[in-house]
Amino acid sequence: MATYYPPVGFHFKVEFTGLDKNDNDTRFQAVTGLSVEYETEGVKEGGENRFEHTLPVRTKYPDLTLKRGLVLPDSPLFDWCMKAFQERAFSPSDVIITLLNEEHDPIRTWNIVKAWPKKWAVTELNAENSAIVIESLDLRYQYFTVK
Repeated sequence: MATYYPPVGFHFKVEFTGLDKNDNDTRFQAVTGLSVEYETEGVKEGGENRFEHTLPVRTKYPDLTLKRGLVLPDSPLFDWCMKAFQERAFSPSDVIITLLNEEHDPIRTWNIVKAWPKKWAVTELNAENSAIVIESLDLRYQYFTVK
């Protein structure tokens, strides 16, 4: 293990199951929200006043946020989001996030189960700035597994 180096976080891809394949829909500049934690419940014990027992109740997962430069023309991912927001036609999709090594081989894969769009936004349009327009997609999901 003397030559082990931790993987870099900038070489990854994102895939949506059930959507038409589009290379632009696998390229994102940032993925945040890959975490899990327990909700807890406090239990008071009769006669014990020095502390309260804390018990795990259930796991909770924060929203997954994907960011990329605004894709034109419209992509299957954008169409999926707009259909959900405008027609209230929710069709959850599994999302596969894969961290890749320098040979483009998978190092770790997160399978996000039954994701649906919760929020879509673009950065502000400002004539005093020469920044790229970034679209941000927040997804709500049930849970994820790690391979």
